[in-house]
Amino acid sequence: MARRSIPIEEKIESQKEVVSKAKDRYENELDKLEKLMQKRDELRSKELMEAFARSERSFEKVMRFLSGNEVHDE
Repeated sequence: MARRSIPIEEKIESQKEVVSKAKDRYENELDKLEKLMQKRDELRSKELMEAFARSERSFEKVMRFLSGNEVHDE
């Protein structure tokens, strides 16, 4: 029984398909990761705004703190 050898062009085309499918899977997973990170950032922003609303500090004091120019209240 003779073995049929696959021409190099067929191997190349086959590998292109494998790579294309892997790229599609990668891009899909990357999209999921980006959406999850965006959701996390939205939740953090909401949490920060809620903490600010509960705080007794003024807007100016919070902004000075965040910019690194904190003035001590003591």
